Amino acid sequence: MDKRLNVTVLALAIASLCPLVQAQDAPIAEPAAAMQADTSDVRDMDTVVVTGVQPGPGLWRVRRGENTLYILGTQSPLPKAISWRSDEVREVLAEAGVVLGPPGVSVGGDIGVFRGLTMLPSALRASRNPDGATLDELLPADVYQRWSTLKQRYIGRDRGIERKRPAIAVRELYRAALDANGLREGGVITPVLNEALKARGMSLTPTTLEVKIDDPRAALADFRNEAVKPEDVACVRDTLDVIERGLPQVAARANAWAVGDLDALRATAGQGSQVQACLSSFLQTETARKRGLDDLEAQVRAHWLAMAEEALATHPVSFATLSVNDLLGTAGYLAALRPRVDAVLAPDEADTIEDSDAAGTSPATP
Repeated sequence: MDKRLNVTVLALAIASLCPLVQAQDAPIAEPAAAMQADTSDVRDMDTVVVTGVQPGPGLWRVRRGENTLYILGTQSPLPKAISWRSDEVREVLAEAGVVLGPPGVSVGGDIGVFRGLTMLPSALRASRNPDGATLDELLPADVYQRWSTLKQRYIGRDRGIERKRPAIAVRELYRAALDANGLREGGVITPVLNEALKARGMSLTPTTLEVKIDDPRAALADFRNEAVKPEDVACVRDTLDVIERGLPQVAARANAWAVGDLDALRATAGQGSQVQACLSSFLQTETARKRGLDDLEAQVRAHWLAMAEEALATHPVSFATLSVNDLLGTAGYLAALRPRVDAVLAPDEADTIEDSDAAGTSPATP
């Protein structure tokens, strides 16, 4: 988030920086009393996570006339003990006229950082449940028992997390489970890109859509009073499913990215997306609706597409990053871009133009 944007929207940004997909509804059962969790059904992940130097996937190429936009498909999480061998990306970055950051949302208001810091306690309170409620009072009994089992295993005795909103608490649990199983979010791709940009004296060009909130204090007050919804319970339930039974698939997808196995990435496209998507339950709140934030998905996509087309029109070579899921299938960003350009080539697709022309214009054809 840009440093100019005040920190009071912390609770809102947690949701808006994630893919904006509606969570599956689930009924809210009667609140559960605290209980002793049974840990006998939780099993360690049985998938070996790759380590060492790995190539990652190749680059997608988007052509318009003689200009090329190279796109790196990103993946999260990734094996935490790998080192990405990024020769192809470095070659492109050495020639790129612009490097586009990933799509997303920045939420801010018209107040300065100093005043924003004075409101930080309000933002932190917004991450907690209304009226000091705890998760055992808000979640259905079966869901809370599963939560307790996994919390004891991966986090331990952290009483403070029991007062956090369900989507925020289960997100912390998910990240702890990843770490325990040799996976992590971030720290693999971004450092390499930053190093290459620094060597050229370039800066990343953000593609995030900036959404202005005129009343950040009132927004936080409204959000603090939002009750737990069916979407929140569905978020917890789906994420617990992944932690209990889906981590081998998460690890396999992380391995596929690391070794550049496109067939495996295609076969598992969309797996694990519920972990990110469930946080967008914020968009179903009255706080979001009152401020016009409940249709951000289309706005974010249109903003990124416009910037990608501008890069193609302006620079012979440009570079961008998108989630692998947004590059695969028929509903992602790349599918939306395809009708507006001359050609879109996956890393394993031959470039017939360059194959027939030894003096091709691209600096980094796979």
